Amino acid sequence: MKIFYDCEFLENGRTIELISIGIVTETGHEYYAVNSDAPWDTIREHRWLMDNVWPHLPLRGHKTGLTYTGTGPSGHEVKMTEPGVIDMRDIRVKPHWVIANEVREFILGVPDPELWAWYGAYDHVVLCQLWGRMIDLPKGVPMWTADLKQEAMRLGNPEMPKQAKGEHHALADARHNKVMAEYLDQLAKPTVRTENHSS
Repeated sequence: MKIFYDCEFLENGRTIELISIGIVTETGHEYYAVNSDAPWDTIREHRWLMDNVWPHLPLRGHKTGLTYTGTGPSGHEVKMTEPGVIDMRDIRVKPHWVIANEVREFILGVPDPELWAWYGAYDHVVLCQLWGRMIDLPKGVPMWTADLKQEAMRLGNPEMPKQAKGEHHALADARHNKVMAEYLDQLAKPTVRTENHSS
């Protein structure tokens, strides 16, 4: 059975740290978690993550609409918001080891699991590092992730369905991966040609 997943993460070219993970099976079973052990102080200094990933995380003290734009010391525009903090009381926010155990059980609970992601190379590394080294990958967890982008290229690189909302929310992205996979499956089906017989 196909399992579609997405990870949001912090990487610096040497290390890669899980922020959140979303998983959806082709039958619609879902899993979502946020890593309470992520390096949140470093993440808060990462502009792209703060703009694109942070707003989708379980937060407290986050205020929307209270934006101040001014000029910083260098003369560049500075935009300040009230970003809040990760809500560690939220049941979706869990220690790394708990996520590792739950994800393992989720994957192993699926018959003949196939992992699928969109541009999934980094996602696969983040996923596997839940359990440490490559040799620590739990038995039964696939050692590779099939890439939806590669499948799209095989099928002529069609225009893909657009994600309506939630881009960079790991679970919303995983759900959209399922949508794209279903679209590609339809494209891959052979078309039946009917012969026009005239008398």
